[in-house]
Parts: sequence; C-alpha cells; structure tokens
Amino acid sequence: MKYYLFIDESGDHGLGNIDPNFPVFVLCGIVIPEVEYENLRNNFNNIKTTFWNNINVVFHSRDIRKCNNEFAILFDNDVKSNFYKSINDAISNNNYSVIASVINKLEHIKKYGKLAKDVYEIALSFIVERTIFYLDDINEKDKSLDIILEKRGDREDALLASHFQRLLNLGTGYVKPLRLKNYKAKIDFKDK
Repeated sequence: MKYYLFIDESGDHGLGNIDPNFPVFVLCGIVIPEVEYENLRNNFNNIKTTFWNNINVVFHSRDIRKCNNEFAILFDNDVKSNFYKSINDAISNNNYSVIASVINKLEHIKKYGKLAKDVYEIALSFIVERTIFYLDDINEKDKSLDIILEKRGDREDALLASHFQRLLNLGTGYVKPLRLKNYKAKIDFKDK
C-alpha cells in the first residue's frame, strides 16, 4: 500500500530577520493512503468545479481569507457559507492524519545560536520520523512512502533533497536508515 506525505510550510525558515508577530516556522504534513487520496482529491476537484468550473484553482489560505483572485466570489456571504461548508465536509469526511512541527525561532536561537541547523531541515526530520512511527503501527505489508513537497526554488529544493538523502543514509535520532529504506521512502517536489 502506498502512502503519501504532503508537506507545506507556514512562516519563513530564516533566522536572520524574525517577524515578532509570527516568530515561528511551521511545517505540516498530511499522511494519507493512496486510495483515500483519490477520494480527497475528487472531493476538492468537485468543489473547484462547483464554484469555478475549473479544477486548476489553487487553494491558497491567504487568498481565501482575503477574498483575492478567484476567491473574490467569497465576498458574497451565501457563496462563502456554501464554500466553507463544502471545504469542511471534504476535510471531515476523509481519512488522513496530520503531523506538524512548530519551531519558535527566537527560542531556537537562544538555545542554539543564529548559526544553528536549518529549522526547515529539523522540522522535516521530525515529520519524517513521526510518519515512520505512524506507518509502523499500520498492520499492512509492503508499505511505501512518497513525500511530496511544494517547489520553493532550485537552490532550496536541492538543499532539501540533499538533506533527505542524508536522512536515507544516516537516519534521524530515532529512526535508523534501514527503516526509511524499508518504506522505499522517496521525495518529490511539485508545483503548487
């Protein structure tokens, strides 16, 4: 059985200029079996078709909250109410698990200094190892894990791919490399 781990971030991973109103870096992953992913994707495509007659609409939380771009239709309160009900139903009626890592960058700097390990890499390591623990508890044979990250730029993607190769070769503090290899873990970068 194939499992997907879709990962996205919120906040800036840099330690240079920290926004005092949002001093955290959040990396969130959704673990979902392949068959359940098909259901969830179909639910969201139905929502997109219902409201825009176009499955290529990108659900960006900022655009939704601010009613920007395609989401200007949400200025109509009836449309907004129906949209949020559709989203809530899709989220509530599907089978997936959420694994998240939140790093307070100010506390991180206090403890480790500004030259500390990249917070994105730390968060990714945490989410990968917790996903392995999650998969270990599922009683199925031949499980595989595809990790999907949003493309961020050639340099950033190369750094994360390199970090993931280190995880495969060295493991994490709690997961040996063989466990990652047993799940045939691989990473892929996709457009939004």
